[in-house]
Amino acid sequence: MDRWLFSSISELQKGMDAGELTATALVELFLKQIAAWNHRGPCLNAVLEINPDAWFAAEALDAERKQQGPRGPLHGIPILLKDNVDTGDKMHTSAGSLALANSYATRDSAVAAKLRAAGAILLGKANMTEWANFMTDGMPNGFSSRGGQVLNPYGPGRFDVGGSSSGSAAAVAASFAVAAIGTETSGSILSPSSQNSLVGLKPTVGLISRRGIIPISFSQDTAGPMAKTVEDVAWLLGELVGEDVDDIATLVGRGKVRRDYSQCLTPDGLQGARLGVPVDVGHEEMSPGQQHLFQTALRALTEAGAELTTHLSLSAATANRQYTVLTYEFKASLNAYLANLSRDVLVHSLAEVLQFNAAHADVALKYGQSRLVASDQVSGCLTEPEYIEARLDDLRLSRREGLDVFFAQHGLDAVVFASTYGAAIGAKAGYPSLTVPAGYEDSGEPFGITFCGPAFSEATLLKIGYAYEQATHCRVAPRLQV
Repeated sequence: MDRWLFSSISELQKGMDAGELTATALVELFLKQIAAWNHRGPCLNAVLEINPDAWFAAEALDAERKQQGPRGPLHGIPILLKDNVDTGDKMHTSAGSLALANSYATRDSAVAAKLRAAGAILLGKANMTEWANFMTDGMPNGFSSRGGQVLNPYGPGRFDVGGSSSGSAAAVAASFAVAAIGTETSGSILSPSSQNSLVGLKPTVGLISRRGIIPISFSQDTAGPMAKTVEDVAWLLGELVGEDVDDIATLVGRGKVRRDYSQCLTPDGLQGARLGVPVDVGHEEMSPGQQHLFQTALRALTEAGAELTTHLSLSAATANRQYTVLTYEFKASLNAYLANLSRDVLVHSLAEVLQFNAAHADVALKYGQSRLVASDQVSGCLTEPEYIEARLDDLRLSRREGLDVFFAQHGLDAVVFASTYGAAIGAKAGYPSLTVPAGYEDSGEPFGITFCGPAFSEATLLKIGYAYEQATHCRVAPRLQV
């Protein structure tokens, strides 16, 4: 198989600069890979839609490179976008829902606009868990009524693919693109990244603009990069960050944003790092194989120079695991998004989504819509005492009585979680988390570790994650078979 399919962004840029590769040839390679494995062989079902302008974009960027050189590290690099990220082009944006199957955004999301400006090629849209896994209880990760079931390339039909950025993860793992954009409210980047042996970054809420992304929660939503290496994630992050006048959350990080996160990547980045290991998050839920892999990862961190503080408790931060905040914010945020869609779209409110699904129950309601129903029963005005109290409790328990205590009292750079068991804590706090491959169980199922730090500590997390990655080199590509 062509080596370029497995190359990093830096390696691809060197190949294109040397004339050994073009963006056009790279697009063709990934499209051949998609044709071979997306709906054939194991039928991974990770890519929902191909951008018909991808070829033209590649040819234009090749010509630009010849005339004036590359724009930056993403020039000519094919990227997939999760199907809830708006693109003002010939691709739909549906969040996996049949109700939005014919919806075209009239404007690029901030994420898509920044990628285009950086010279990235938007190769297509990735399948996802419908409505970012906020549609119903009991629906499998990676299923959408529009796109069907995404499969994990490491064990199609056997291993959980993770969600809700399921297609983004499976596609990158199967080398359908160099990298992908996922979104997270609580675990939706970290979970599929860990399950598909990828590096995934859930940034601080507000580091990347939320404009033009089909939402769940005002307070927790963020987009983030997913790739095979920490370095590739760092290159992507630098092109995605920045202030946006249409998203006030991006103003919170003024003065704390970098444009080049690759500068913090050094092999000795764990020397002197202080990491906390909570003993009450995930340990009882792990299999013996996962426990072994986690202990192996902790030893690798220590051997690379990190100082571990163990036997710490995050019980306060895990006390509230309810969906109360999301239930209230989903109606308000989704109605605001849907109200701005074209009149040609069939639904413009959560209530109309419910009506559409009920009218097409045979194809739209395979697993029901219990969470949609629950959210539609609230006012949508965020005035209910239950919502306000739950939001304040989330901030208190995750920050002031949770992670902030760890960071301040123990002088920690980050806390370390097995797999993504602690994802909800960082999500409620709005703090960044980075997951990195940490090996495989005897069955072959991938396993990762996650680093969570204070707000706007992405540079530190990438530094730690890169040093761990370089010390262990755990990731192995999946073996795709017919």
